[in-house]
Amino acid sequence: MKTHTPNAILERVRALMPGVAVSVLVAVTAMFLSEHYGAPAMLMALLLGLSLNFLAEQGTRTVQGVEYAAKSILRIGVALLGARISAQMLSELGPAMIGIVIGGVIFTILFALWAARLFGRGWRLALLTGGSVAICGASAAMAIAAVLPKTDKSERNLAFTVLSVTLLSTVAMIAYPLLASWFHFDALESGVFLGGTIHDVAQVVGAGFSISPEVGETATLVKLIRVSMLAPVVLIFSLSMRLGGLEDRAEGGKRPPLLPLFVVGFLFLAGLNTVGVIPPSVSDLFGTISRWALLIAIAAVGIKTSLLRMLDVGATAIALIIVETAVLGIFVVAGVHLFR
Repeated sequence: MKTHTPNAILERVRALMPGVAVSVLVAVTAMFLSEHYGAPAMLMALLLGLSLNFLAEQGTRTVQGVEYAAKSILRIGVALLGARISAQMLSELGPAMIGIVIGGVIFTILFALWAARLFGRGWRLALLTGGSVAICGASAAMAIAAVLPKTDKSERNLAFTVLSVTLLSTVAMIAYPLLASWFHFDALESGVFLGGTIHDVAQVVGAGFSISPEVGETATLVKLIRVSMLAPVVLIFSLSMRLGGLEDRAEGGKRPPLLPLFVVGFLFLAGLNTVGVIPPSVSDLFGTISRWALLIAIAAVGIKTSLLRMLDVGATAIALIIVETAVLGIFVVAGVHLFR
């Protein structure tokens, strides 16, 4: 039985501090590089973390803290994302555009499961890459990875997915505004296209506001609707694995909760924001804390992952995530053309 005496808590903090401190330092450095050189913060945090993989070797003082940052701080970050979500978002787009966004999420995940079999990859990688492409990039990848059954390839696949969706988002941030112009989309259509296809929130904002403030606001709104799909998708994944007997067992052989606590937190905060309990300033604060928590978590994931092992993921995994990205783009473009 765990004890929670002051001495036990202090010992726990001392054990975690070195690894958490390193993860925070990597996150701060990544943010500095992002703000001064324009590189995506998530990508910088992952790459810097990968270069510090020796700090995750057994016997080093940083192991426990890095593990804590990669799991517990990650869950805090995902939960706080809920404070930016509200039901009022849906009324601002109209049923047709909402249908395109939600349909794109569902179709991409189902396509990922089919394509993974075609490429000879497992269902875990399919759900991880498909969910991250469909919903919100690195944030979704980390949330989905938290409920998938663990294997010796789990950390490698997560690091690969985060790296891939971040790179693809950066390319899309540059290329997709040009495509929106080529397709002769108006402001609403451009916003739905950018927000419905680019993986990470930061790149959606960058792409949208590079066209106009109106497109930027619409794209951000659409992106947040995709983020709101995170909770139901994680619930469906968790339920499916439980029904299939595939979930990891908790300590003592007990089943983990059907809906992870961090997803409950996400839904709770989204509900509070919907009824107007959370002031905009607090919502913005939670959003900032969430971004930092996720940045610290991905730094820790990088530290835990061997670059050589990540490169072993294979060409078919790279092809899989590129094809998923292309399919989502085609689906949204077709939907916008259909309802324009």
